[in-house]
Amino acid sequence: MSAKRLAAVRQLLEAENLDGLIVTNRNQVRYLTGFSGHEDLDGLLVLSGRQVLLLTDFRYTEQAKKQVKRARVHIVKGGKVAALKDFPALKAKNRRFGYCAETTTMAVHKQLETSLSGCLLVAADDVFAKLGWVKEKSELASITKAVEIADIAYERILNLVAPGIRERELAAELEYQMMMLGSEKAAFDTIVASGYRSAMPHGTASSKKLRKGDFVTFDFGAMIDGYVSDITRTLVVGKATSRQKKIYNIVLRAQQTAIRKMKPGIACKAVDKAARQVISKAGYGKNFGHGTGHGISIEVHSGPRLSQLSNDKLKVNNVVTVEPGIYISGWGGVRIEDDVLVTRTGRRVLNRATKKMLEL
Repeated sequence: MSAKRLAAVRQLLEAENLDGLIVTNRNQVRYLTGFSGHEDLDGLLVLSGRQVLLLTDFRYTEQAKKQVKRARVHIVKGGKVAALKDFPALKAKNRRFGYCAETTTMAVHKQLETSLSGCLLVAADDVFAKLGWVKEKSELASITKAVEIADIAYERILNLVAPGIRERELAAELEYQMMMLGSEKAAFDTIVASGYRSAMPHGTASSKKLRKGDFVTFDFGAMIDGYVSDITRTLVVGKATSRQKKIYNIVLRAQQTAIRKMKPGIACKAVDKAARQVISKAGYGKNFGHGTGHGISIEVHSGPRLSQLSNDKLKVNNVVTVEPGIYISGWGGVRIEDDVLVTRTGRRVLNRATKKMLEL
């Protein structure tokens, strides 16, 4: 964790009148300390005005030595939550410690109440929600690399697109190529949705075989240092019909319009509106039922969010996806997505993979 990041978190604590944070979510722990662990509660972080303490166990002794910065590592035996009761700083009465209600299970919450019986546990999701929205230089470098890997992997699998290949085979090859290029793992379950399944915004790859004339939507991402990319491209197996070309070009125009709208200080709902108006004027408003985009960081979905309901505004060094789509049940759909950096003068699209409609 950089000194700047730690100072920002402590400012949030002061603003929320909190004495500290208890962090159990793996991604949040990694963002604040660099410790990746393997799953939630492999590391438990206590952050207060006076200390930053990471609790882990024997399995991660060497990993913690290499990864953890600006935190004291304490190796515990048994449960990390139960071990909290042994720390004098956490025994003081009437101290207010925040936790993330969204990512904390009821079972863990009960353990926290038992171990911190003298403290008041406060749901502090607002503190956690905005962690990492504005990127530091090192974060931007990791995301940029993750974007580059995804772009190259996509180019490498295009020669495999043909009638008869299964969606899962393409997804496996995409993930393999990303790993070979340096990705830690896939950023999320890879989506490959063909034909009628391309009308499913989250159509995770299935055993369906591609057919001539199918739309195929690929939605995937790489991970570098815990930071992710998130890209979507749609192509056609064989020759595109006039209707397919029409729908594709509407979505592409909507995406490009939204991207041009982006700049520091603009309301996220205005960016969403720019994309939505293009699609609605073309007569497909009812076929675009999700937000235009979201922030990416150590989480695939974070803020700021480009949606009709968002009250967020874009800031310099936000990285957000721009991903409008049209989905027609029983026929198919198109989504095009780039990762876009908000700059001081506007925006910069990080992806370089072609957005020309491919007919393969």
